[in-house]
Amino acid sequence: MDEAVPPHHRRAQVTDASPLSAAIRSDIPHSARLWNYLLGGKDNFAADREAAQQVLAYMPELVQSARFNREFLGRAVRHLVAEAGVRQFLDIGTGLPTANNTHEVAQSVAPETRVVYVDNDPMVLVHARALLTSDPQGATDYIDADVRQPDHILTEARRTLDFTRPVAVMLLGILNFVVDDAEATRIVRRLVEALPVGGYLVISHPTREVNPEAVDRAMDSWRAGGGAAMAVRTPAEIAAFVDGLEILEPGLVTCSQWRPDGNDTTPVSEYAVVARKTN
Repeated sequence: MDEAVPPHHRRAQVTDASPLSAAIRSDIPHSARLWNYLLGGKDNFAADREAAQQVLAYMPELVQSARFNREFLGRAVRHLVAEAGVRQFLDIGTGLPTANNTHEVAQSVAPETRVVYVDNDPMVLVHARALLTSDPQGATDYIDADVRQPDHILTEARRTLDFTRPVAVMLLGILNFVVDDAEATRIVRRLVEALPVGGYLVISHPTREVNPEAVDRAMDSWRAGGGAAMAVRTPAEIAAFVDGLEILEPGLVTCSQWRPDGNDTTPVSEYAVVARKTN
């Protein structure tokens, strides 16, 4: 923490935790920009839009999945702040800023909430300051890092977050880019290990459970277009990430059906779970 300023007034700045060695490649589709396009954003290039349209030809539900996943984020964050009393979030793989970002949802309920975002996409870094519009009572920070660097992420996050108090780690649509199961498990376990009792883990992850044929064709199209390697896991494999934690109701479900609050509950190929560390 910055000793010169009281912690609840400190406004975090962009943290260049690792050199920005990769230039923004507008000719290769990127998942963050593709998701931005699906959500109706403008921070994307022709290659992203072309890849999205190719995938949508096989899997029209992808637009719905993107929207439902974003709505799940909002419901999960609101529950954790309003009902569970969480005031700290570590959002890894945040993607490009859009409406209802984690800090906006959380601070609309509790302005003192502190949020750290993590991503390693150069374009996300360019737009990161849009994620730092914290309520003066709280704080936001951005770390340029890869999910495969959990120790580094935790070290940097401790500049803003107090890991002796509950923290919610958000891993929405990011573990699927860690295709090796053992590595993905190692990452999650390291993050959970750093959480105190009362901390939370929030995960969303693509699966073949709802529409396997369409998912397979969409994945083939994504890879053929030069997209990053991606894993699509079974519900059992996703559930393994929260093994040993207390899973909140309604359990591991398609993200549209996690405490839907009257929203559309049409099943999509994106599963979600919220779990609490109890020991």
